Amino acid sequence: MRDIGAGLGGALILFFARFITAVRGRWDGVAPTDEQRIYFANHASHGDFVLIWTVLPRRMRFSTRPVAGSDYWLKSGLRRFIGRDVFNAVLIDRDPATRTADPIVQMSDALDAGSSLIVFPEGTRNTTDAPLLPFKSGLFHLAQARPNVALVPVWIDNLNRVMPKGEFVPVPLVCTVTFGAALTLAEAETKQNFLARAEKALLALSPKASAP
Repeated sequence: MRDIGAGLGGALILFFARFITAVRGRWDGVAPTDEQRIYFANHASHGDFVLIWTVLPRRMRFSTRPVAGSDYWLKSGLRRFIGRDVFNAVLIDRDPATRTADPIVQMSDALDAGSSLIVFPEGTRNTTDAPLLPFKSGLFHLAQARPNVALVPVWIDNLNRVMPKGEFVPVPLVCTVTFGAALTLAEAETKQNFLARAEKALLALSPKASAP
């Protein structure tokens, strides 16, 4: 029954996401193939991974797991059901003081099991006027741990305006999810250089980057 409930819950969330945002996926730099990937995206809303998941082809959707903070997704029974059962999220304890599992090991184990991942290198939602917060080091360490897995930048546009912080009623607005060309960690590349290159690749997908 739990599996049936998770399937129905996922279908309902997908319908709601499409109805409210009319979300469109744009595969500008890669094709929607079954290749295992680490999708890394900008982070402005708790609904970010839902939109990425929504625009993935169905065959890819169920093998792609979002990486999310356990402090948020285990806070209530409903969130726990959505995070664990519907999306099969890799739940990370973001507080080093209470953490009992290494986040890189958790993500590496998920990759080793055959899953693709959705990660947010900023580490938290960006509520500033800057297009991106500085990337945390996790993306670099994950790329080091599994260098053969392609890293695909993904820019989510407009969701922060659909679900402004502190609001509970979404504002219907068209959203786009743009997938860019894949990156890999170069041999002997430093953390600083890799993260700067990853940030640049993600920012290049922003509509503002292509505006005249």
